[in-house]
Amino acid sequence: MKIPALFAAAALLCGVAPLFSAPMTDLELTSGDFTAGGSIPHRCTCEGSSQSPSLRFAGLPERTKSLALLVDDPDAPGGEFTHWIVWGIQVETKEFTAGTVPNGVKQGVNDFGKTGYGAPCPPSGEHRYRFHLYALDGDLQLPATARRKQFTAAIAGHILGEFTLTGRYEHGSQ
Repeated sequence: MKIPALFAAAALLCGVAPLFSAPMTDLELTSGDFTAGGSIPHRCTCEGSSQSPSLRFAGLPERTKSLALLVDDPDAPGGEFTHWIVWGIQVETKEFTAGTVPNGVKQGVNDFGKTGYGAPCPPSGEHRYRFHLYALDGDLQLPATARRKQFTAAIAGHILGEFTLTGRYEHGSQ
């Protein structure tokens, strides 16, 4: 049992209402193309066809109204480099097949200056690519030109759950 839940349970047993309510979630993000900590396949990189990997969503917290996704590279020479910003994912959506996003899903501008998925393309060495999934309590209202700063400001205070799946890639590794 998680610590906040333990305190809440103890408070209820003592007849005292808990002072806070921690979101209980089993939010999960997986991929059929790579395992957590594993290598991102060649076709999903700039050396391949730059196809986005398949992604599966599960364990949404109660009250989730939409999902959002941010993919970044924390090992980039200039700091976190944004590869993909996605929002407006409906709760009924259980997965993205490789190379696609469902109708109605919106994509922002990545740090390559393009809308959509920017494939891993590290300048040197192995880099980590973090796929951050956010369960939100509402829908985001962002322009199609939204970048990371606007995205993170819009989700602040609306996150019901978060899960990060990390993949790795190095040029010529496959």
